[in-house]
Amino acid sequence: MLLIKAGFHPAHSAVRAEIILVNTCGFIDSARQESIEILKEFAIRKRDNQVLIATGCMAQHNPDILQEQVPQIDGLLSTRRWMDIEKFIKMIDSSSTSLPILHGHNEIKIGQEQNDIPRSAVQGASAYIKIADGCRRPCAFCAIPKIKGTVVSREIAAVVDEARMLEKQGVKEIILIAQDTTDYGKDLGYKNGLEKLLEALISQVPGIPWFRLMYTYPGNISDGLINLFSTSKQLLPYLDLPLQHAHPDVLKRMRRPFNIDWTRDTIHRLRMSIPDLAIRTTFIVGFPGENEVEFQTILEFIEELEFDHVGAFMYSHEEKTSIYTMGDTVPDDIKLERYNQLMLTQQEISARKNRNFVGKKLDVLIEGVDNGISIGRSYRDAPEIDGMVIVKDSCPVGEIIEVQITDSLAHDLIGKIIPIHP
Repeated sequence: MLLIKAGFHPAHSAVRAEIILVNTCGFIDSARQESIEILKEFAIRKRDNQVLIATGCMAQHNPDILQEQVPQIDGLLSTRRWMDIEKFIKMIDSSSTSLPILHGHNEIKIGQEQNDIPRSAVQGASAYIKIADGCRRPCAFCAIPKIKGTVVSREIAAVVDEARMLEKQGVKEIILIAQDTTDYGKDLGYKNGLEKLLEALISQVPGIPWFRLMYTYPGNISDGLINLFSTSKQLLPYLDLPLQHAHPDVLKRMRRPFNIDWTRDTIHRLRMSIPDLAIRTTFIVGFPGENEVEFQTILEFIEELEFDHVGAFMYSHEEKTSIYTMGDTVPDDIKLERYNQLMLTQQEISARKNRNFVGKKLDVLIEGVDNGISIGRSYRDAPEIDGMVIVKDSCPVGEIIEVQITDSLAHDLIGKIIPIHP
């Protein structure tokens, strides 16, 4: 959007492009390797008059590695100064040096947005709005605070204006994201900032039927937030609460909230106040020092709490994290075995919970249709990471349709359109 406003136009292929931008990821090793390979592909075919720029987290966190691995790169733009892209391109054009130009790598935190640039990404009838960037949590396994810096929240008015723009475009679902959405507004001096933001969105953007909240932090689920979930029809009864582990000793090593009784109590209060609530969580297996007893605690915990959706990750040993010096003590084959055990346990829980929806009615946001079969999502499913609803009818894409659930799978539901009688 910044480049379009500056007069640039998207190219239909990299071959024809004058400027190639690669948004890299530096969070885990596999993502870094993928970023390097993509840059190398562009570098091999790079024309003399083309400019190759690496942006994003790896450009911020590992510029030396990128310069070594892909010497054809013309510039590396820090993730903390993404708003300077137009100025950065001009710097490269006017430079007389053959070395890659680095910009923004000494910034302490992410810069504030400028020129009312939207921070949303639209996918069909859904859109993601970034409400804050950066993080100030001390999680021992995560390098994001070092990559992006401390949290920088957007003003409520800016988020509301963007939601109104999406409302006019016909978007039906807005997904609010940040590294930690429950920390929203602390840097702006807001008390209960997320609640204030949600209240503003609900009251000022009535044409958006679904607001979905992602990446909430354990320990920050307030009574006011629970009340909003229980009273607003626009705020979906869906909560993404990444817990990362269930054993207090591992959570202490992770530098995460480790009061498991508090977690149980919070989930109980949520479910009592919001009976239809769908809860998604994530766990890390193979964290340094994790023994079999500690891992089994996760399995017992998910069987007890019966989450709707569970994601799992095998621990990735990252050099610039505080746990790095402890060493990667759990062998990869053990990590994989534990990952498979966890996902199999959750699959049985998900299948059992899905069976409970057979015969019920759900509103479904239709995302695609082919050969008389439609695919969509209910309130229980976030895009790309959760399940789907398969509808045995042709439905209008981008609309929310009431569906009768007729069957279930381990992670997906099957249904049909409910006839409308005159």
